[in-house]
Amino acid sequence: MRQIVSSENVIENEDMSRHTTFKTGGPASLFISPADTEQLKKVIEVLDRISAAFFILGNGSNILVSDKGFDGAVISLRKFSEVTLKDDTTIVAGAGALNSAIASFARDNSLTGFEFAAGIPGTIGGAMIMNAGAYDGEMKLVTKEVTVLSPSGEIMVLDNSTMEFGYRTSAIKGRGYVVLSAALQLEKGDQEAITAKMAELASRRRDKQPLEYPSAGSTFKRPEGYFAGKLIEDAGLRGYSVGGAAVSDKHCGFVINKGGATSSDIYRLITEVKDKVQKESGVELEPEVIMLGEF
Repeated sequence: MRQIVSSENVIENEDMSRHTTFKTGGPASLFISPADTEQLKKVIEVLDRISAAFFILGNGSNILVSDKGFDGAVISLRKFSEVTLKDDTTIVAGAGALNSAIASFARDNSLTGFEFAAGIPGTIGGAMIMNAGAYDGEMKLVTKEVTVLSPSGEIMVLDNSTMEFGYRTSAIKGRGYVVLSAALQLEKGDQEAITAKMAELASRRRDKQPLEYPSAGSTFKRPEGYFAGKLIEDAGLRGYSVGGAAVSDKHCGFVINKGGATSSDIYRLITEVKDKVQKESGVELEPEVIMLGEF
């Protein structure tokens, strides 16, 4: 690995609490940061050859890593963060580019349509996999095409229809594709109006979401016909806690690290919330958060 990506980009037993927005998690056996697609392909080829488990990491905003860590390689795409203009209304962003950075780039170039994503705490790669959305916007509305690396090492370009976007899902899920970049189709707009809309949405987030605490954003998917936060509140779970983990008082759809939480605390809280909501309403909540490692 060090021959492929150089020594400083391979870390052994890296503490994953440094790389997740929950600020919890034990060590990953290897933490690898390839600089480009060619290095990424070679890293995956080696890991496949030795049948080693690996996980592709963006901003760590939607994962819960076990306190025991992850017996495998975490491949960070933090260096895939370039954002450029392809033409007057098309932005191309590397998979590791933060949604907030892309929104700022769009604003600076007087492009509208991506304001909704400015506060989504993750990368465009993760957003494509999940069809991330907020405030009546979602990735399927702005995605032109997505460039991915297939499990066989082939670079493929998936257009909007081929992406099979659905609620918090896409064609990428379950197929072993790795997002390399995304092309976003936006529209020319007024920079002042774009700035004002981003400020308004940021204010709404601060008012309604517990941004002052480490979390993974909305913890559960929205059940069809219901709102997860309302179901959790109706089950009497506002503020309910396990160790250092708690259901947010501000927004019951968020599980937060209120201080000193372990991944086990968070996992146990998620499990208990699911059980109590199922008992009270008969609705089964499905976590949005990806569990990595042994729980």
